[in-house]
Amino acid sequence: MAMALIGAPFAQAQSSDPAQVQAIQEGAVNPGVNSTLRQPNQAGAATRADGRFGQGSALGLGTAASVYKPGEFELYVQSLPGGSEIRRFGFDMSTGGALSTFRPATTATGGGASAGVAARQAGPVSGGGNVNGVSGGTNLTGSPFTAASEAMLPTWNDAPDYSPIVPPDYLVRAGDELVVTVWGSVDADLRLLVDRSGRITIPRVGPIFVSGTRYADLPDAISRRVAQVYKNFQVSVSLGQLRGVRVYVTGFVERPGAVVVTSLSTAVQALMRAGGPSAAGSFRNVQLRRGSAAAANIDLYDLLVNGNRSADQLVQPDDVIHVGPIGPQVAILGSVNRPAIFEIRKNETVDDLMRMAGGYSTVADTTRLAIERLDERATVRVTQVDQPMAARLTLANGDVFRAFNAVESLQPLLRQNTRVKVEGEVVKPGEYVLPPASTIADAVRAAGGTTTHAYFYAIELNRESVRETQQRNYERALRDFETQIVRNATTRRTDTAEEAAAVGSSSSAGARLIEQLRTLKPTGRVVLPLTAESTALPELVLESGDRIYIPPQPSTVGVFGSVFSSGSYLYSPSRTVNDYLGLAGGPQRGADDSSIFVVRANGSVRSSLQNAGFFSRGNQIAGVTVDPGDTIFVPEQLNKTTFIQDAKDWTLLLYQFGIGLAGIKNALNY
Repeated sequence: MAMALIGAPFAQAQSSDPAQVQAIQEGAVNPGVNSTLRQPNQAGAATRADGRFGQGSALGLGTAASVYKPGEFELYVQSLPGGSEIRRFGFDMSTGGALSTFRPATTATGGGASAGVAARQAGPVSGGGNVNGVSGGTNLTGSPFTAASEAMLPTWNDAPDYSPIVPPDYLVRAGDELVVTVWGSVDADLRLLVDRSGRITIPRVGPIFVSGTRYADLPDAISRRVAQVYKNFQVSVSLGQLRGVRVYVTGFVERPGAVVVTSLSTAVQALMRAGGPSAAGSFRNVQLRRGSAAAANIDLYDLLVNGNRSADQLVQPDDVIHVGPIGPQVAILGSVNRPAIFEIRKNETVDDLMRMAGGYSTVADTTRLAIERLDERATVRVTQVDQPMAARLTLANGDVFRAFNAVESLQPLLRQNTRVKVEGEVVKPGEYVLPPASTIADAVRAAGGTTTHAYFYAIELNRESVRETQQRNYERALRDFETQIVRNATTRRTDTAEEAAAVGSSSSAGARLIEQLRTLKPTGRVVLPLTAESTALPELVLESGDRIYIPPQPSTVGVFGSVFSSGSYLYSPSRTVNDYLGLAGGPQRGADDSSIFVVRANGSVRSSLQNAGFFSRGNQIAGVTVDPGDTIFVPEQLNKTTFIQDAKDWTLLLYQFGIGLAGIKNALNY
């Protein structure tokens, strides 16, 4: 049965230390039995373990961070063409991209009793120190950082380091918490706070002065003191909670004032706690002041551009981090890897700017740059400088550079090779790369020529540039059609409820029609000037991406729309439009005879309305001959009326006419 302290007698029995004397006396009662050191009940430990930033804390970190506010030069650059998304380089370092957001705290891993258990499982370690995780710091009143209190602190990165490594040169100070594990002849799992006098107190051993001791030397320092009382033991020491360090962030920062960070925090981390440099603050003139001297001059661009943190030192109590005013600024837009606004130093050149911007992008025109200078806005405004002379140009405050894209500008077609696809009735269908100024006939020859079944009249040439133009025009026509439907519905006069219902129904039907029409997409087909007897192709210059399809000779003519039997009918050279309508049963009662049209196989259209006149009604293309592959379409009448509706309208008209005659007659008799 383990007692509060049971150990073997030691040679130090004559020591005057009361703790040693008591330990030896108790060990003499039950020799050879391991003893257990219990966690001391330190005053204020519970309070420190549950420390919080109070609502009245001078830190002011429990409230949401302010929205990033761009400076005047940044707003000016954003007003330029292509500059709407340009931001100051490094702005997201302090704002997280938009706002300073709240992040969870750095938490401990492997500290406390678990460190001792892990150490014992790994085997005996003679006087060795295990470097474990660290959590927290303290607030202004001395309370340690906890997960709850640190969660109120905005941090820079989205993935904070939850297990920071304690450097061997870290100096222990008052407020640090040490996790001490002893095993062997004595067992102990202790969490000990370094008091204001720089000491920790181990039960049965006594106080040990540790303030100012290097972290790497802690195990030896504690082992030497414990060895004065016990033998045959092993010690593991790690840091639990860290002390808080109060520093002052001044100058052009988002939230100047006192900031409390952990003792492992650096100057840059403390600066980020204060929101980072403001829109008027410098990223390249940050000074860490210790006492009356400057401990370090920090250029944040070394970190952001080069990944160099050599100037970023650990902070000490009452350090001052001062951010100076922003220096000269220039902007670079266009085809670079990092378009942004950069703060520059004296004598820096365009070459330095390109290095900060990450160089040209893959598709950039690397032979030239455009420069807009503030002092030339009223004169030349924009100047073009060729490389490599531009690289040696000294930067001036307010310069705006623009790198050009080498692929966005359209090049002359006659100077480009052409990639086309040839399909259908050719010997070798596929994609081909042709020399500049190649025609349709050249593409067909490259594909091995046509087969005996090729039908030149129905050849399809689909072109991307034409499709884009058709799409824009089609969308414009749909918008005009939709506007006309709405205008007709809102301006049409209605005298009865039936007429109002009819207008509402017509508007709903028009809206449904618009939605259906929006699903249709133009194909980009180019109508070629061919006839059914054509055996040669037009000399049309091809564009890259063109698609040529030569269909086989068709043997049918299509008849669709408001007919009794829609379908495809065998072609006969002697048949006309009226003959094919007869084969389909003729137009239905609701058909619009005067609007019948024929879509030719080459994509052109022949409509009955083209031949209509004031005295001519009905189908005006009944005698037109039809070619193979043509399609005849009979549309439906849009404004249909029944016999009852017509009779009602005529009755109302005659009634009003009769009333008018009666009124005239009475006026004459009077």
